Amino acid sequence: MKVLVLTPTRELAIQVSDSFKAYGKYLPLKSHVIFGGVSQHAQVQTLAKGIDILVATPGRLIDLMNQRLLSLEQIKFFVLDEADRMLDMGFIHDVKRIIAKLPAQRQTLFFSATMSPEIQALSSSLLKHPVKVEATPPASTVDLIDQSLYYVEKQDKKSLLIDILSDQDIKTALVFTRTKHGADKVAKFLNIAGIRSAAIHGNKSQNARQAALQDFKTGAIRVMVATDIAARGIDIDGMSHVFNFELPNTPETYVHRIGRTGRAGATGVAVSFCDQEEREYLRDIQKLIKRQIPLIADHPYKVPSIVPEKAARPLQNRPARSSSHSGNNQQGNKRRNFSRQRA
Repeated sequence: MKVLVLTPTRELAIQVSDSFKAYGKYLPLKSHVIFGGVSQHAQVQTLAKGIDILVATPGRLIDLMNQRLLSLEQIKFFVLDEADRMLDMGFIHDVKRIIAKLPAQRQTLFFSATMSPEIQALSSSLLKHPVKVEATPPASTVDLIDQSLYYVEKQDKKSLLIDILSDQDIKTALVFTRTKHGADKVAKFLNIAGIRSAAIHGNKSQNARQAALQDFKTGAIRVMVATDIAARGIDIDGMSHVFNFELPNTPETYVHRIGRTGRAGATGVAVSFCDQEEREYLRDIQKLIKRQIPLIADHPYKVPSIVPEKAARPLQNRPARSSSHSGNNQQGNKRRNFSRQRA
């Protein structure tokens, strides 16, 4: 085994492994992926046959190392992917334990979407006289994405999301929540409303997460609801819409989220809901991306006490659509046909 690629999540490990298989289809290189949440038996059997490239998550790799079922003594290339997410998820101590078992003579490649002081310190400890390659400025992801913002009370987000997703022109959508419980709740009410959805997060089994991703890729479900960690490995061709049902509490995460659409030069749509408690998160996001997110001011769930900072482009009316869900009693009589920017 000559190459080790370390990733923070199972989904990302599988994504990287699939890319190795696709790009190396006609090369005499054997690759394999290992991760937790499933039996190690099949993984160990493949490792015993000998491989060139190993893609792994930290937990499963350390488990197999402790069982003396694999050795890193022959590694010549080490890739640390999504280093910032490794830090966020508390894997840095595991990463350092793994690095301690690598040969001193090797090439190390360090990838991170953000370069916080903690990440810079980590890179300095891992790399010797590194060459820095910056693919894009931090906020440039937003340039190809049509962003919009809705001010809405927390209890009205559910009805607003269902209304927007009633537009059948939205073929695929990734909806972000901050918590696992929140992801389950959103997926549940969308399904009740007749919008085929599934949630993925860390409490789901690996088989359940993979089945949901496969259903999303094939169109069996239309909406994926995810936490930030679970969504890190999602890379779906043609993803048209991203919804921030809840704004992230770190502005860099906003850029990661909306970057799930508008990939490879394509355009995309990112819609964010902001309640009163999230206004500070919004200010931090707009400071990072150096722009005001265009506001959709005219909708049935608008917050009268909030004066729009900057209105979006002129809105178009669309005909009313029936909805199979029931909102709360106070909002039940509101019109379903609201004016908004067509995505």
